[in-house]
Amino acid sequence: MRLLLTGALGFVAPHVVAAIRSRLGAGLDIWATSREGRPMADGTPTHPLDITDAAAVDQAIAAYQPTHAVHLAGVTTLASAATDPNGAWTINVFGTLNIARSMIAHVPGAVLLSTGTGQSYGETARLRSLLSEDDLLRPNNDYGVTKTAADLALGAMAGRGVTMLRMRPFNHTGPGQTPTFVIPSFADQIAQIEAGKLAPLMRVGNLDVGRDFLDVRDVADAYARALTAGLPSGTVLNIASGKAPLVRTMLDMLLAQSSANIVVETDPARVRAGEIEVFAGSFARAQAALGWAPTISLQNMLKDVLNDARKRHGLL
Repeated sequence: MRLLLTGALGFVAPHVVAAIRSRLGAGLDIWATSREGRPMADGTPTHPLDITDAAAVDQAIAAYQPTHAVHLAGVTTLASAATDPNGAWTINVFGTLNIARSMIAHVPGAVLLSTGTGQSYGETARLRSLLSEDDLLRPNNDYGVTKTAADLALGAMAGRGVTMLRMRPFNHTGPGQTPTFVIPSFADQIAQIEAGKLAPLMRVGNLDVGRDFLDVRDVADAYARALTAGLPSGTVLNIASGKAPLVRTMLDMLLAQSSANIVVETDPARVRAGEIEVFAGSFARAQAALGWAPTISLQNMLKDVLNDARKRHGLL
């Protein structure tokens, strides 16, 4: 396997590399790319590549001749996409198209696994307690819209010689994720309080919403399985847990792992209007196609995120 990996300096990439190496052993050659060109945390070198530069993408794929690609690069947060929607369209949609078109031109027969999002279902989640791949796509934010546009574009290109695999992961977290996301934000605040860097007060948004959360290592395992499963081009798979615990429950589980006496207050400025109450996905199709199901418990996932934050603040 000659693997092109975009977004190699992101949170998910090291876990994907570990999962694929676990399945393939020595039979893996990685050509990892990032905009900055810095090495990955495990020392894997990355090659500088701006996916919005069509000529540069074309040159890279023609030179490397990947047999497989995992496309992780993109705008990854709702806030970033809302702040710069034009940038989100350029990166998430046209960057993805640059990779797909170049692979069709230079490496017919290759496999492209692209990571979309469960956010593609958007408003449909108000009508369904468990979302399947057949449910209507109704994204309701800039991030979801751009990821959905790329997802649908790859579906339309599925018959052009490259196997297009469209993953729709729901929320996932784990060691290494930045505190701009909700679970590592909670963990980072707890660790800072334990370290005496913050007063024992947490200000939070709406805790009474249910969200489907996975451990990133389970998500990476699903991607690794999909790459080698011989799936038909155009395949869509939800990567989800099928459960939607309240955010309040997850915060309480984190607080229970700390000896600090922490007060939690709701900050009205952090509460989003019109939030969907429950957002969860079915993984039945992924289980049938890949033999995959989540294996890491919510408790262990939260413990690992909290300990990762503690390490950053010198507590472990």
